[in-house]
Formats: sequence, structure tokens, C-alpha cells
Amino acid sequence: MTATAAGSAATAEAELAARFAASLARLQPASAGPIGLAVSGGADSLALLLLTQATRPGSFAVATVDHGLRAEAAAECAAVADLCHARAIPCTVLRVTPAAGNVQSAAREARYAALAGWAAEHGLSAIATGHHADDQAETLLMRLNRGSGLAGLAGIRASGLVPGTILPLLRPLLGFRRQELAGLVAAHGLRPAEDPSNGDRRFDRVRMRQAIGQADWLDPVAIAASGAHLEEAAAAMSWAAEREWAEQVEQADGALRYRPAAPRAIQLMVAARALAALGQTPRGGDVARLLDRLEAGGSGNVAGVLARATADGWLFNPEPPRSS
Repeated sequence: MTATAAGSAATAEAELAARFAASLARLQPASAGPIGLAVSGGADSLALLLLTQATRPGSFAVATVDHGLRAEAAAECAAVADLCHARAIPCTVLRVTPAAGNVQSAAREARYAALAGWAAEHGLSAIATGHHADDQAETLLMRLNRGSGLAGLAGIRASGLVPGTILPLLRPLLGFRRQELAGLVAAHGLRPAEDPSNGDRRFDRVRMRQAIGQADWLDPVAIAASGAHLEEAAAAMSWAAEREWAEQVEQADGALRYRPAAPRAIQLMVAARALAALGQTPRGGDVARLLDRLEAGGSGNVAGVLARATADGWLFNPEPPRSS
């Protein structure tokens, strides 16, 4: 590499590091304490590791999870551990056994549970993952294609909580493209792990990824920004739904009475909460169809809850137990 090329590469990496430092600071200031990185060995998470070391050296640790689902997984985790050892970064290999059923969903649940336990054991203030703008664009377009509501269209949130915990979950790379992250990893001479499922067209995400790659007029960073705007809108609606619940819902002899005063979108959220409080979590389409019936003065049974329109609002009652 010529001196000019090396200088250009160093400048590009410095710009990436500055963008990353600003993104991470918005999500979790350094004063909050050390963070944990979930590193699979893929290009995205390796870039997360490199950028964190460049901007917050000595204030993070790494965990890599072996689900035992692929023969190569153990070697990939060992490669992450070796890389961390060479860079004096604390690293833990977490081995988990996903529950039976939906393999991808079970693996995700097992991974986050293991990461949360690891973070608690090591006093980490948050977990960060390598999700980026292309991931966000894929998610948003997939959900648009399924007719998702606002909460679904918010896509991958820049910050949230590790499922089932109060531990912050951070995604500081949502403003970065897959290609620039891969370029950073290549510039450091690292060879990322390749998951064969990333090329398996049986998965919706793979087909969407390939479609986006063929549509050069799409801008994943702009799509990711739209996802962030939708997240803000979803948060505003959640605030409004909380207020509607507090002001318009009351308990009545084991039932809930709702006197709707908000727009329909808020009514849907409040009705879904009432159904969940008395029965089970309903599907969005079921709630929408129930509201159609209630608005027409009718009734319905959703998620184990009987709902009917009355002269004094909508009454939600738990379904009585069935006689054997």
C-alpha cells in the first residue's frame, strides 16, 4: 500500500470512528460505565469491536455466543476469543442450548438471556450489537410488505432493553452501511465468519437483502432514518395511549370499562391492553376487527375476553370458565 493510500485509509477510519463515537455517546455516555459487545465474528460485529476499541479503549468487554447449531460455531467463537486476546480485550465464550421449536427465535432468546447474565456478572452498563442501516432497511421493508402497524414499522430501535430485563440494549451502527463496515474489517486484515444461512433464500430476510442489493436507487441510510422517525411517532402514540388508559379506563367488578375519547389508532392500543390484561396477548388484526364491531354497537370474543358496546362505553369481561 502506498503512503497516499495508507493516509486515505487512515482518514476514512478516523471519520468512521468519529461518527461511531458520536452515535454511541448519544445512546450511552461513557460515564455510565463499561459496556458489553455481542460479537459473532461476522463483519458487522467485528467492525463494532474495532470502532469501540478505537473510541472507548479499556471500557468494554466482549462476549461471543455458541448456539451449537452449526459445526463451525465453536471455531468462530474461538477466533473471536483469539482476536480479543491479541488486543487485550476481555472476552467470554457463552455456550447456550436453544429451546425446541422456532430455531431462529429460540436461538435469539437464548442468546439475549446469556448476554444479560454475563453483563450482570461483570457489572456492564449495557449490551451493544452490530445492527446497521442495511439491517434496518431490510426489516422496515419486510414489515411494510406484511402490512405492519406503526410499532412494527419502527423497525430496529437504536436503544431499548434486553428482552426480559432492564439492561439497556444499544445499536450504535444503525447509521452505517454494511459495505463501509466490511471495508473497515478488511483494512485491518481480518477475515469475518460467514453464516451459510445468509445466502439461503428460504428466509424472507435473505430475499429482501438480495432485492435491495439489486435496487441501487434505494438508500438504506435514509430508510433507517425513516425507521427512527417512526420510532419517535410510536413513542408519542404510546404516551397518548397511557394517558387515554389513565383517563378513560376504569375497573368495574372484575371487568374493564373503556370510554373511548382518542383517535382510532390510540383506541386500538388501549383495547389491546385491556384484552391482554384480562386474557392473552391478541393479534393486531383481531383487535382491529373487534373495534369494527364495537364501533357498530356490537360485541366480540378475542383472546379469552368478551367485549361489548354499551351505552356507557365498551365493556371488557374475562370469558367465564367452560364447564367440563
